[in-house]
Amino acid sequence: MFDTVLVANRGEIAVRVIRTLRTLGVRSVAVFSDADADARHVREADTAVRIGPPPATESYLSIERILAAAAASGAQAVHPGYGFLAENAAFAQACADAGLAFIGPPASAIELMGDKIRAKETVKAAGVPVVPGSSGSGLTDAELAGAAREIGAPVLLKPSAGGGGKGMRLVRDETLLAEEIAAARREARASFGDDTLLVERWIDRPRHIEIQVLADGRGNVIHLGERECSLQRRHQKIIEEAPSVLLDEATRAAMGEAAVQAARSCGYAGAGTVEFIVPGKDPSSYYFMEMNTRLQVEHPVTELVTGLDLVEWQLRVAAGEELPFTQDDITLAGHAVEARLCAEDPARGFLPSGGTVLSLREPRGEGVRTDSGLSEGTEVGSLYDPMLSKVIAYGPDRATALRKLRAALAETVTLGVPTNAGFLRRLLAHPAVVAGDLDTGLVEREADSLVPQDVPAEVYEAAAAVREAALAPSGDGWTDPFSVPSGWRLGGTPKPVAHWLHVAGQDPVEHRLGSGVRAVTADRVSVTVDGTRHTFHRAGDWLGRDGDAWQVRDHDPVEASLTGAAHAGADALTAPMPGTVTVVKVAAGDRVSAGQSLLVVEAMKMEHVISAPHAGTVTELDVTPGATVAMDQVLAVVDPDETPDTAEETP
Repeated sequence: MFDTVLVANRGEIAVRVIRTLRTLGVRSVAVFSDADADARHVREADTAVRIGPPPATESYLSIERILAAAAASGAQAVHPGYGFLAENAAFAQACADAGLAFIGPPASAIELMGDKIRAKETVKAAGVPVVPGSSGSGLTDAELAGAAREIGAPVLLKPSAGGGGKGMRLVRDETLLAEEIAAARREARASFGDDTLLVERWIDRPRHIEIQVLADGRGNVIHLGERECSLQRRHQKIIEEAPSVLLDEATRAAMGEAAVQAARSCGYAGAGTVEFIVPGKDPSSYYFMEMNTRLQVEHPVTELVTGLDLVEWQLRVAAGEELPFTQDDITLAGHAVEARLCAEDPARGFLPSGGTVLSLREPRGEGVRTDSGLSEGTEVGSLYDPMLSKVIAYGPDRATALRKLRAALAETVTLGVPTNAGFLRRLLAHPAVVAGDLDTGLVEREADSLVPQDVPAEVYEAAAAVREAALAPSGDGWTDPFSVPSGWRLGGTPKPVAHWLHVAGQDPVEHRLGSGVRAVTADRVSVTVDGTRHTFHRAGDWLGRDGDAWQVRDHDPVEASLTGAAHAGADALTAPMPGTVTVVKVAAGDRVSAGQSLLVVEAMKMEHVISAPHAGTVTELDVTPGATVAMDQVLAVVDPDETPDTAEETP
């Protein structure tokens, strides 16, 4: 076993790898950008090395700086985690050339399986069924469009490099092919540095099933069962479980053997995942999609049902050990479900969010595991992936695991940064999810019903209670009676003081405290509304309950009416999230049509297109490509065309 291992990653996966290194008695080395100088993974490692400024291209994606950190720290091996350089063949080869063990497969396997086009051809030759689609690499836009029309809509555009849903585009309307191909290339180039695309037939209501494989350097390859990953948004997994309720033992064995053959076909070693698309109505008809040549985000569910530590076996295989067990030794016991906690705001269309973690509570206990990179004070910005942590629940059966995970998400508190915890909790209670009737489009179809449209009345009641508690007499000296919000009136009936409150995305509300019992402490507030007691976690102007959180700001209607916004209403185009402007398609003075794409803002590897709200003229354009913008910052202004109702009459 190695003495010292450098973890070439950040966040929850770096913390996760460090945990196993500590268990094995191996010294851990963290790396960090300036943005992560006080991050949790830095504090938990035995030592840490700065590798550059915040942009990933100058730090976590810099092979030279990672290798220099390994040399400076005396590391013998490098664990890449997932994301960043984990599936970069050049990085794996550079580690080998530097005399470092790369804790992953050979560079040749990464290169082969990282090219989805070559990967499909390779596994097809090994007898593994593949999804019908385009053939050949380096297709032009016209050739891709032609292949798509030949296959017939709907089709899926996919980057040949990378994974994680980045750059994938589902196209149901052939007239949009040119626009979608251009967008897919742009996202692929930004995410993977390679804009090569392929096109595949889209299978309606498919299920996403993946098989975990484990191989040593001596030709032994086994599989560790499957994971169901059908609950996705924008092709990104959000809930995963093991095993899948869809597969019977015969199908599980057949898919497992196909995954083993796929791994053998590329000379694989270490832990990897073979992903299949499966028609929900015919599980026996499964198709190879791709192979992820790294540890997967969802690996904990496999660990819980097999009892194996996959990071430990990655290390042992990289150190030259032979697998001491065979396929017959692998059994699956119980059920595990994982939820990915992401910095995104469901109430604002799941746009990436950010901020400072003011209060943190992560669930623990029997059958509950949290893999996290968070701590109180963590700054969540727009430079890196939005996933913050993972909450995993295990039970003897699926119903128990689901129940435990819902309860764990209700206990989760990350005040200061909007997350999807409440949304995930409601999703896990959806009748189709409970019944195991899943497909990759279920979340998109049901998303609106799982996001509350209004702020509950008790949230405003709690916010008002906090404000009045802050102004109440302290008891340690004289208090100006006119500063106390008692509602007292000379010769009149007391009237509760009005509090003007505002939650982003909602209209300001004038709220007066009710007569119910309330209690306010440093980190909690309880209020009674219509006879029901409601308790919230609180920090600053944030309130949280059952995985949901609200930032309730004070609103001054007089000031708002006097100053207003620099530009009002629909004329102003504002940033929907903190991020970077990557594309500007217009200039001041340009005429635009309603719905025309004007700018693209990127945050946390996600693009958001800013479109013209109406036909008109761009009168102001306040940003350029590369500009960093804050949420709600004005980007441009489009003055609408005059209509017969608004135009001045000609004398």
